[in-house]
Amino acid sequence: MKPIWIVDDDESIRWVLEKALARENLATQSFSSARDAMAALQTGTPQVLVSDIRMPGASGLELLQTVKAKHPGIPVIIITAFSDLDSAVSAFQGGAFEYLAKPFDVDKAVELIRRALDESLRETDIEQSAAQTPEILGQAPAMQDVFRAIGRLSQSNVTVLITGESGSGKELVARALHKHSPRASQPFVALNTAAIPKDLLESELFGHERGAFTGAQAMRRGRFEQAEGGTLFLDEIGDMPLDLQTRLLRVLSDGHFYRVGGHQSLKANVRVIAATHQNLEQRVREGLFREDLYHRLNVIRLRLPSLRERNEDIPILARYFLTQSARQLGVEAKRLSPQAMQFLSQLEFPGNVRQLENLCNWITVMAPGQTVEIKDLPQDLVEARAHAPQPAQTLSAPASIAAAPVAVDPAQAAAYAEAAGASWISLLETEAAQMLAQEQPEVMDILGRQFEAALIKIALKHTHGRKNDAAVRLGIGRNTITRKIQELGIGGAEDD
Repeated sequence: MKPIWIVDDDESIRWVLEKALARENLATQSFSSARDAMAALQTGTPQVLVSDIRMPGASGLELLQTVKAKHPGIPVIIITAFSDLDSAVSAFQGGAFEYLAKPFDVDKAVELIRRALDESLRETDIEQSAAQTPEILGQAPAMQDVFRAIGRLSQSNVTVLITGESGSGKELVARALHKHSPRASQPFVALNTAAIPKDLLESELFGHERGAFTGAQAMRRGRFEQAEGGTLFLDEIGDMPLDLQTRLLRVLSDGHFYRVGGHQSLKANVRVIAATHQNLEQRVREGLFREDLYHRLNVIRLRLPSLRERNEDIPILARYFLTQSARQLGVEAKRLSPQAMQFLSQLEFPGNVRQLENLCNWITVMAPGQTVEIKDLPQDLVEARAHAPQPAQTLSAPASIAAAPVAVDPAQAAAYAEAAGASWISLLETEAAQMLAQEQPEVMDILGRQFEAALIKIALKHTHGRKNDAAVRLGIGRNTITRKIQELGIGGAEDD
């Protein structure tokens, strides 16, 4: 773990924080000016940065801006005097994690730094897992079957037919088959037969000789020649015209083909992987697809499940796509709240993984704030879900609490506990056990947010919506309760 950087021109503050963090076995590195810290960023980075605002030379806000420009994932805590609270607001707008108001309680400062540290380590884990991500993501049983099939075919050159809905990732499977085959060092060439006009598709596949048709001013190699020794992936094979199906059958049968306008037979050493979202058996019955070609392609069939058949993979896919999208745009990756993640995990996603990827790109560009709530998602998505028929809910206490994340009514929960003859801790243990048994992601985060929401709601009810009084009663800061109310979507609070 990297050290925590402390930047302050006041030696006493640096000393106090160094000693307090040392007691927590946390390494520190101190700087007396923002300029020194900026210079150190050239050769290293902190896990968390704690900086004063007002210092000789560059200010803490300038340091914040520099850090966020180069390393957006590093949490920055700003130290400020009460007279600098306007600057603290500017700090939040610049991406600060939190602020410490002078004079501050050392224990609360350490607690705040601990929270920032946890956030930083969580971001580091996400980045590392994204960097180590395999070519296909999936933990669902249906995807494990696909992985096993890829493993069994790893040393084979056999023709494979991949079936599955549009957007389910058929090309990724084809690339994985190639990557783990003896042909991995040779080219992988992909062609979507539905995206090429019929008049050009033959030339795309087999190439053409000079003068073969108007505009053919030079000889051109086709995809079979480009993929020599490697793998040719033919996507949407069900849309291939019948006359080209005949030529493809000849190649698969004896490995020979002619360029368009050519008279010399060429030998193809290519493994063919085909894919379709259509029912080829039905197209054979309708006379739209050659039966003999179908049997040539259907040597080994891999069916790729739709996303709704493996919705337990949605969280890991969403995190990966958000990280990838943020990296491409050079911004900090956004995070889905547990409620938003649960909401997405219940969607049908007719466009499958491609639709989820596009949604994550939209979130990266359009959603406000770093933590994305349900209300921040595209309006048509939220409205469509709201009007969709909802499954009936059981009346058991744990299921009722789990069915409404964050909006937990403490009085209702207590009534459930009393009715069941169990304490609220027993209910919590039961709920946690159910979630773990169902392999739900982020169990700690979901239940923790529900617990925080319940405490804050009952405190606000007790203080008639006054945030300041509620914060005092709960033993937390006003700024903390304000942020929690926004993050958890709690209503009924007054600005006091």
